[in-house]
Amino acid sequence: MRLKISLLKEPKHILLICVGWTTAEELYSCSDDHQIVKWNLLTSETTQIVKLPDDIYPIDFHWFPKSLGVKKQTQAESFVLTSSDGKFHLISKLGRVEKSVEAHCGAVLAGRWNYEGTALVTVGEDGQIKIWSKTGMLRSTLAQQGTPVYSVAWGPDSEKVLYTAGKQLIIKPLQPNAKVLQWKAHDGIILKVDWNSVNDLILSAGEDCKYKVWDSYGRPLYNSQPHEHPITSVAWAPDGELFAIGSFHTLRLCDKTGWSYALEKPNTGSIFNIAWSIDGTQIAGACGNGHVVFAHVVEQHWEWKNFQVTLTKRRAMQVRNVLNDAVDLLEFRDRVIKASLNYAHLVVSTSLQCYVFSTKNWNTPIIFDLKEGTVSLILQAERHFLLVDGSSIYLYSYEGRFISSPKFPGMRTDILNAQTVSLSNDTIAIRDKADEKIIFLFEASTGKPLGDGKFLSHKNEILEIALDQKGLTNDRKIAFIDKNRDLCITSVKRFGKEEQIIKLGTMVHTLAWNDTCNILCGLQDTRFIVWYYPNTVYVDRDILPKTLYERDASEFSKNPHIVSFVGNQVTIRRADGSLVHISISPYPAILHEYVSSSKWEDAVRLCRFVKEQTMWACLAAMAVANRDMTTAEIAYAAIGEIDKVQYINSIKNLPSKESKMAHILLFSGNIQEAEIVLLQAGLVYQAIQININLYNWERALELAVKYKTHVDTVLAYRQKFLETFGKQETNKRYLHYAEGLQIDWEKIKAKIEMEITKEREQSSSRPCRVRASL
Repeated sequence: MRLKISLLKEPKHILLICVGWTTAEELYSCSDDHQIVKWNLLTSETTQIVKLPDDIYPIDFHWFPKSLGVKKQTQAESFVLTSSDGKFHLISKLGRVEKSVEAHCGAVLAGRWNYEGTALVTVGEDGQIKIWSKTGMLRSTLAQQGTPVYSVAWGPDSEKVLYTAGKQLIIKPLQPNAKVLQWKAHDGIILKVDWNSVNDLILSAGEDCKYKVWDSYGRPLYNSQPHEHPITSVAWAPDGELFAIGSFHTLRLCDKTGWSYALEKPNTGSIFNIAWSIDGTQIAGACGNGHVVFAHVVEQHWEWKNFQVTLTKRRAMQVRNVLNDAVDLLEFRDRVIKASLNYAHLVVSTSLQCYVFSTKNWNTPIIFDLKEGTVSLILQAERHFLLVDGSSIYLYSYEGRFISSPKFPGMRTDILNAQTVSLSNDTIAIRDKADEKIIFLFEASTGKPLGDGKFLSHKNEILEIALDQKGLTNDRKIAFIDKNRDLCITSVKRFGKEEQIIKLGTMVHTLAWNDTCNILCGLQDTRFIVWYYPNTVYVDRDILPKTLYERDASEFSKNPHIVSFVGNQVTIRRADGSLVHISISPYPAILHEYVSSSKWEDAVRLCRFVKEQTMWACLAAMAVANRDMTTAEIAYAAIGEIDKVQYINSIKNLPSKESKMAHILLFSGNIQEAEIVLLQAGLVYQAIQININLYNWERALELAVKYKTHVDTVLAYRQKFLETFGKQETNKRYLHYAEGLQIDWEKIKAKIEMEITKEREQSSSRPCRVRASL
C-alpha cells in the first residue's frame, strides 16, 4: 500500500491553515488570506466561495456531521470556523456567516462537533475547554488550565473529551465529578490529537518529533522513532484501519497498530492539517506554502489461497494466480472504496455499485447498485456476504440477490468493524456499542433475532467476536474475547434456558476460526494455540488440554494479529507490519470431515495412522458428542483414560435406550438434561438414583416426594452415607420424612430389582422417546 501524491503547479493560497471534505469528491480549504476555496476533484476546478472579513484569520474548521439514521444527508451543509480573534463562526456551505460567537480570550485553536452534531467543543490559548450547543449557546466550561490547549477530540460515545495540556493528554468526561484520566504522553508540547470512533484508539503527535498510538485507558500501543521535524498533523481514516501523519515535507501512511505503509516527501513545507475523504480512499493536506496536497491510497493487497489482488489505480485492479502466473485486469466505472477476497469470491464496492467476481471466472462479474455509496465494511461467509454502510447492514448472496437487513434499537453502523461483527452461513452476530457486554444474534436468511429473540449477555465488556463457519445451525458456536482478555465460547442457540458461557483461555489477544472446519486458533500471551475441537468443553473438559496444539509465539514480537486461517495455514501480522505464515497439521481437518460424514471407521483408521494423542483426544470428544460410544471407547483407551472406558462399558450394559442416553449426557456433565430424559421416559427411580450417586440429596428427596415413590430408598442411602462419615442428620426435610420409618435393606433391594426388570420390559416393548433437541 502506498500514497499517490498530486499537487497543483501554483498554490491557491498564501499560507494554508485547514482543509475539510464535504463529499468524497469535494473539498473546502481556508487560509490567512481570508479566502475559502472549494475544490472539485472530478473536474479539477477550484472556486472561491467567500472572502472573509479582514479581521478573521482562520485557525481550524470542522464540517457539521451528517445526521445519523434514515434522514442522512448526502453531504455536509455547514461548518464551524475558529479564528485568532477569540471567536468561532458558524458558516453555511455557500459561505454565509450564520453566527459569530465570542468564545475565548486569545485565539480559538480548535473546534470539533461531536459525532451526533448535538454539541461543539472549542479550546483556546486561554487554556479553557468549552462545550457549546448546536446553535452556539455556551453549555459549560469543561476545564481550565494555565497553558494553551492546541488540540481536542471527542470520545466515540460523545461522553468524553480528549485534549492536550503541554506534554500531557487528558480525558475528561462531561459528567461532573467523574474520574479524569491524565498521563504524560510526549517529551515535547503535544500539537495534535485524534480519537477514532470505530477502534477506540487515540493518536497523538508533538514537538518531540514522535507520533504515538494509545488505547482509551492511556496505555501505549505504539511509539514511533523521532522524525527530523515536529509532527504537525495527524488524522484517523474513517474506518479506523489507517491513519496519516504530516510534518515538514513529510506525509506518512500508517496502519492502526502504528507501523508505516508509505512515506512520501512532497515539496509542501509543513503539513498543518490532514483530512480524510468520507470514503477513506484519499487524503488532503493543508501545506505551509499555500498548496493543498492530495494523496490517493493505492496498491492495497488482498490474498486468498493462490490468488493475489492488487489495487493498481483508483478504478483498476490486477489479479494474479501464483500457480500459473496468469494475470487478469479488472476495470471499474467508479473509484474502488472497499474490497474483500475470500471463499472463492472477490467482492468490490465502488462509490455507486458492488461487483462480485468468482475466482473461476474474472470476466463476468455480478453487478448491482448500492443503496448508499460509502461501504465501510465487507464480511464474507461461504454462502453470502455482508455490506455495512453509514445507515444499514445488508446481506447479499454471491448471485447479487438481497437476502436480509438486520436491525436493532440504537444501531450505529458507522462504528462497526471486523472485530465487532461476525458472519456465518446461517447467523449474523453484532456487538452492541451502547452496552459492550451484549451481542445481538440474527438469522441470516430473515434478518430477525435468532431463537427466542434474546441477546447474548456477558459479565464483562466484549472486545472481539467470531462465529464458527461449519456445521449445523443448532451447533453454531461463537467465540469472543472480553475486556480481561479471556477467551470464551458459547452456543448461539437461544431457546428458553440460558446457554452456558465457558472460558477457553486467558490473556488471549487475537483469534480466528478456520474457514473449512471448526478449528479455532489464538495468540495467548507468549503462546500460539490451536483448539482442534473447541466443543470438547461441552463434552469432556478434562481432556481439553490434550486436544490443543501449542508453540512459542515470542517470534511474533509484541501485539501480533491473526489476519486469516485458511486451510491449514495461519497468517499473522507482526507489530512491524511483516506477515508470518504458520502451517498446522492437516490431519485434524480431515478428522472433522470424516466425523461430519459419520465415517467413524475411517476416523479411527486415520488416528491409528497418525499416532498422535491430540488426534485420539479429539476423536474421543467428537464420538461422545455424536453419541457413538464404540468409537469413544477405542479413543479413550488410546489416550489412557481407563476410568472413562469402564464407564462407557457400563453404559453399554444399561437395559434401555433412555438410560443410555441419560448416562451419555451425565458423562458430558449435563445432569439436568439427563434427569429430564429419564423423567420423560417414566424412569423415576433411575432419575432419583443418579442424584443419589452424585450426592444431590435435596434433589433426590424432592423427586421421591413429588412422584411418591422410593422415599425410603433415598432415606436409606442418606443414612448409609452419614454412617460412613460418622455424621448425624441435620437436614430438616430428611428428619421430617425419617420419623417413624424403619430402613429395610432387603425390601429396598427387591424394589430396585423390580425397577430394573420393569425398565428392561418397557425398553423391549416401546420405541425410545428422547427429545430431538437433546
